[in-house]
Amino acid sequence: MFKKVTRYIVSQGDSSKQSVPVESIADQEHFRPFCLLTQKRKRNSIFHSHTYYQCTGFRLDSVLLPGEDGKSTESLLPSGDGPGSSQFALSKVTADQVDGSLSLSVDPASVELKGGGSLSQEFSIKLQKKAISMDSLEKVRKNRKINMDHSFIQQLQRTTLNLYMVSETLEASEETVYKESSKAQGGFLAKIYAKLSAQGTTENRQSIVIPKGCTLAFRAIQMNISKGEWRLCFFKRTPRGHACYFNDGVRLSGLPTPKLVTVDREVKQYCGIFSELPSDLRVMFLNTITAVMRDRSLFQELSQKMEGVLEKTDGYELKTESPDLKDLLSTLENSPRDRRLQLVEGITYTLDALAELLDNQLALLLESLERKIVSQQLQLVGKLLEHELEDKNESFRVDASLLSFPQQEDQSLTMALVELSRVKLQEDGSAEPMERPFEVVAALYVALYALSLLSGDLVLSRESLPKLLGNLCP
Repeated sequence: MFKKVTRYIVSQGDSSKQSVPVESIADQEHFRPFCLLTQKRKRNSIFHSHTYYQCTGFRLDSVLLPGEDGKSTESLLPSGDGPGSSQFALSKVTADQVDGSLSLSVDPASVELKGGGSLSQEFSIKLQKKAISMDSLEKVRKNRKINMDHSFIQQLQRTTLNLYMVSETLEASEETVYKESSKAQGGFLAKIYAKLSAQGTTENRQSIVIPKGCTLAFRAIQMNISKGEWRLCFFKRTPRGHACYFNDGVRLSGLPTPKLVTVDREVKQYCGIFSELPSDLRVMFLNTITAVMRDRSLFQELSQKMEGVLEKTDGYELKTESPDLKDLLSTLENSPRDRRLQLVEGITYTLDALAELLDNQLALLLESLERKIVSQQLQLVGKLLEHELEDKNESFRVDASLLSFPQQEDQSLTMALVELSRVKLQEDGSAEPMERPFEVVAALYVALYALSLLSGDLVLSRESLPKLLGNLCP
């Protein structure tokens, strides 16, 4: 729920797309001004325009040698309504009403459920922006050097990681409650949920309290360190722009490339290696991925292990106490280096896509795997990506046959999965984009693609474009 709020705030309050939403309320204190971060990967995927950051637990003062004046860098923080600080408010109230019927199988009998459902979201929040004065920071840079004997700095020097410092934050200036509720009357399966096994009226209410001072989003500036000196990078070296990169490394500028082609080429580049695995390893990889989809702590552990392989320059041991991860990590550790790196890239890319999805979507994906409908869902989501989902909110249609499933609940589940990606679908194929859904739809496509490959529902050559693309390829 916290992720929903912070992503909405960034989408509404930062047209430059430079702010990064905080993903977890438990981590928000690690993204305050002067906190040091590492950039998890140099690669930005098409479904995630922001850089991935990892909190380090250290602040700028932690790694600087003492200054002559004895002052802390904290004195550079803005306070109240002074320079570097500004306040504004943001509100959101939505209410959706749905009606229909659903055939739901509930052991030991099947029942026909009819009725209506509703979903509402509501919050109003006052925000405060705090930015460090770059002029004051430059004075600190000239007067205080990095402590090169600090254990964190020494370890950092042995990796390829980039170091960043939080330079600006967006905080809650007062306590706020975000509320979300769904109501199903007569046992109808509200679109937002996968299953309902009770008759009568069922209501699900969720809320989260966002405390005063909670960091909701931030901006970071890169720091370069050399022999005790440190520099701040004010300009990015490689702006994203509208260039398109293909698998062979050729850059094509200014060419209007369908989004589906771009997403498909990227997912094939990173996940195509899965198609080369023998069937027993595909099953093992799939079991591991589904295990981490159910368990957030396992998800984080696997992500960190994969990051360790990609970022460590002096080798990295893949050890774990988690039974769900042991087989996969052992397989990777015993694989030739080049192949191991390819597999780790594929796993990391898949985890990145899954991290973009909501917990409800992960539950629906797991249900879809059990129902063996991920390949059809992949075709449907691919058709959504053929349309403009970034800057325009114009309605469009997809082939209604893609919403035709053997079971009615499969259709309802799929429509719920897509709606959580901010695209409303009707049974006749009409679609209505909401709140710039491209990135989350692209992440859903990647997740479905990887799950389809690992489950054996999708068999594609890495050298050719999939049949899903039809005649889109230029």
